[in-house]
Amino acid sequence: MAHSLELLLDDSSDQQVRAEWDALAAAGLPHQGRVASATNRPHVTLVAASRIDPHADAALAGVAMRLPVGMRLGAPILFGAAGRSTLARLVVPSTELLSVHAQVCRLAAGFIGSRPAGSATSPGHHGTAFAHTTPGRWTPHVTLARRMDAEQLARALVVLDLRAEIAGEFTALRRWDPDEGTDVILAGRAC
Repeated sequence: MAHSLELLLDDSSDQQVRAEWDALAAAGLPHQGRVASATNRPHVTLVAASRIDPHADAALAGVAMRLPVGMRLGAPILFGAAGRSTLARLVVPSTELLSVHAQVCRLAAGFIGSRPAGSATSPGHHGTAFAHTTPGRWTPHVTLARRMDAEQLARALVVLDLRAEIAGEFTALRRWDPDEGTDVILAGRAC
């Protein structure tokens, strides 16, 4: 499972996305709310990699202090192949959001990679982030559902009112460690 650095939404925006997850669930469709975890929440992935060392937290604290940053969730977007599509909401990429993304990628670079077997956690792995999260290839989005077939996608577009924008702020930076099942929140100025 991928480690990641993510932006978290303000409470109101978070609840609006969760309402969309709930609407999908009520219609018997796949949805992100089905992931049973205290750490499961709407987010935008900035960086994903096979491993992100916990020492990255200190390096990223300054970026977190740039938050809150305004955000708008817009039109629906699809990723993947037929029968295994991911339905998401596109995040309208502002100049400030792209700047935060580039800074996180730059600062996290030295903390990304595989930990050698039996070694202690330490910075300097110098691996690479997954290509789809690198500047110039990144598509900011909030996932609504995964592994949908064509019929489910058609139903989801009827169930959800995806014409309505969700406007708010990104308020915190999070490092998700799926191996440990933990997240570390680096709060912004407004938290």
